[in-house]
Amino acid sequence: MEEKTHNISKEWDVLLENLSQVIGKKPADLNAVLFLIGVRELGHGPKTYTKEQKQDLMHIAICRILSKTGIYELEGHDQDGWPHWKMLKKLPHLDILSQEDLLKSYVLDYFEDEEIF
Repeated sequence: MEEKTHNISKEWDVLLENLSQVIGKKPADLNAVLFLIGVRELGHGPKTYTKEQKQDLMHIAICRILSKTGIYELEGHDQDGWPHWKMLKKLPHLDILSQEDLLKSYVLDYFEDEEIF
């Protein structure tokens, strides 16, 4: 996979501003953006989710954004329409800040690839 380089901080701020225009408030952090991606990927639209469902939605987002790297592969959907992913290889071991920057980079790729904004 070809790696894209991002000015992560600048592009992240632009993404958060674009999202704030759409949803009416600026997402607080990476987890909030992952939640939004998870809701989009699930396709059930905005509604009230339990704490466990919110965690599941963030997991869906992480699997989805890392699927492009070959780390995860979509196995299918359950009877309720929730996607299930299979881990194909282990995540690289990184410190927490490097891990966050890597996830942010893949989130930026996701919005670019999906032609959102």
